[in-house]
Formats: sequence, C-alpha cells, structure tokens
Amino acid sequence: MKSRAHPLNLSGSIVLGLAAFLLLPSLALAHVGVGDTAGFVRGVNHPLGGIDHVLAMVAVGLWAAQRGERALWLVPATFVLVMALSGFLGATGILVAFVEQGIVLSVLVLGVLVAAAVRLPLFASTLIIGLFAVFHGNVHGAEMPANASGLAYGAGFVIATAILHALGIAAAMLTARLRQSGLVRVSGGVIAMYGAYLWLAT
Repeated sequence: MKSRAHPLNLSGSIVLGLAAFLLLPSLALAHVGVGDTAGFVRGVNHPLGGIDHVLAMVAVGLWAAQRGERALWLVPATFVLVMALSGFLGATGILVAFVEQGIVLSVLVLGVLVAAAVRLPLFASTLIIGLFAVFHGNVHGAEMPANASGLAYGAGFVIATAILHALGIAAAMLTARLRQSGLVRVSGGVIAMYGAYLWLAT
C-alpha cells in the first residue's frame, strides 16, 4: 500500500522548489546600466535578474491571493499597468527620484503586508501597489534601448512581471488547497526580513 506524502512536507517542497527556481538567474544584472538590454529575451530576463524585483513581484501575487475577490486580478493588473506607464516615462528620460530606495521599501512593505495578511480597502491596496510599481517600472524603462528593440524589451519585462505575479497567486492558492496557508505568511516574513536587510545595507 502506497504511503501518502504529508501535506506539510509536500507544500514545503513546493515552496523550496519555487524559491530555487526564482534564485536561478544571475542576481547582479538588476539595475541601471548593467548588461545588454536590447530585445524581448533581455526584457524577460531583466526582472528575473534581481532578487529585490523578484521578491516584490511575487509578494504582489501572494497579497492579491490573500485579499481574494476583485483584488485577485485588480492588484496585479494595477502593478503591471502602472509599471508599464512608469517604464515609458523612464525610457523618455523622465526619472523618478530615490528609485532604488523605493524598490527596497517595496520589498519590505509588501513582505510585511503578506506576513500580517493585511486587508486594506481595495482602493488603498491598489494605491500602495501602484506607488511601488512606479519605482520598478521607472528603473526598467531607464534601461530600455531607444530603438525598435525597445518595444520588444518593454513587452518582455511586462510579461515577466505578470508571470511572477501569477507564480505568487498560484503558490498562495496551492498552499490554501493543502491547508497550509500559514506558509504564505511565513514567506511574507522572509521577504520582509530580506527587505529590511537591503534597507540597512543601502
């Protein structure tokens, strides 16, 4: 008779596997002026190349899933839309002040929101998400090449961002099905601690 995997062991393995997948890209190519940024593939790789971007974007998905209902799609959609608009501004040379600090703060705050399972009004939730999306989008747009490949690059980083949001949502839903939703809050705590580390290191 086959033994069944314990839900905690199974969900823990899934979380560890997801973390390993997210950490595979090089962590050194995340910010302004580093590496070749031309083309769709570079656009896809760019958000995956920095752990701060990855954690913030996954946290958006985790928090959206915790909020549920309309927030499930509206929170990540707000992030993607505002990020794209801010990226366009960055590509035209309109740069946001304190962008690096804003990105680090997004990791810290989003981690806390997930860890505490905070349920804010939908408008406040989208406002917070939109504010952080400004910083993430602006830094991506500042690296967008000023030619036709820039459009492909922009499409790449928008798609990669949406995928990271979807991974966060899927992870939260999976742990809920396994009745291990506490793992999402633990993940938020880990994200917040990393954000605090980055804040102290800057």
